[in-house]
Amino acid sequence: MRGPRITVRNARFQQWQALLTNRNKRTRAGEFLVQGVRPITLALRHGWPLHALLYDGERALSRWATELLDGGGGEHGAVHGVDRRVERVAMAAELLAELGEKNESPPEVIAVVGIPEDELSRITVGDDGFLGVLFDRPSSPGNIGSVIRSADAFGADGLIVTGHAADVYDPKSVRASTGSLFALPAVRVPSQREVEDWLDRERAAGRPVTVVGTDERGEIPLYDFDFTDQAVLLLVGNETAGLSAGWRERCDRTVSIPMSGSASSLNAANAATAVLYEAARQRARPSAPRRAVLPGQHRPHED
Repeated sequence: MRGPRITVRNARFQQWQALLTNRNKRTRAGEFLVQGVRPITLALRHGWPLHALLYDGERALSRWATELLDGGGGEHGAVHGVDRRVERVAMAAELLAELGEKNESPPEVIAVVGIPEDELSRITVGDDGFLGVLFDRPSSPGNIGSVIRSADAFGADGLIVTGHAADVYDPKSVRASTGSLFALPAVRVPSQREVEDWLDRERAAGRPVTVVGTDERGEIPLYDFDFTDQAVLLLVGNETAGLSAGWRERCDRTVSIPMSGSASSLNAANAATAVLYEAARQRARPSAPRRAVLPGQHRPHED
């Protein structure tokens, strides 16, 4: 069951170490590093491909880690049998600590996990209350992970990251998502054009999606927008510059988050969380009434 042992910074160790800091190498290798009971468990539960399991070869492992390495189901119920062909590699504690980016208390296990294709088809619009999030040119990987976590928590169907942006598979993003990355499709696309083509295909298939931008000067207060009777793609802008001009023009509606304090705006991830919560709140109400249209406003696609 147990495989080779690595005690020095050899070529294989250096390849895994590069996955922490080098986006291009992550992309070329098609893999990234994951640590923690919940994230690894969710990766297995949702069928993400494991390329290797790296474990501390110098200490007694927990029951969870032992069952994971042995390929058993485990008392957690989500540690599905790991294919015995997945390589298990024992490592010196100090090397595992480097890969876990921890000076003390290295993780028991680090999983080397395959990166799925960046295909928008991974995000299913369907016919029942689609809610997606698009993050336009985010600069902070931690914010990406936080948005993924909130989107998962409030029932969204997927996240799209557009443009020149931080990486979904950066270790900071993976950690901030606390495992939700494996439950929620997150797709990276180069530009707005790919998303426009996807929206056009969905509309042609009879599944139109309303594009809703968040902006401190939005035309409608958040609680006056009806999330209950339409598919919605929520746009969240770059942390500093906000939405690009192209995406501003593309919005069917823009919403603002009413605030009473001295702050004029929220962190991008916090703003996304507030809007996702409101959407979930509205959709959770039984037979939620259709909101009235305010003077001078129209419902999307009625023209």
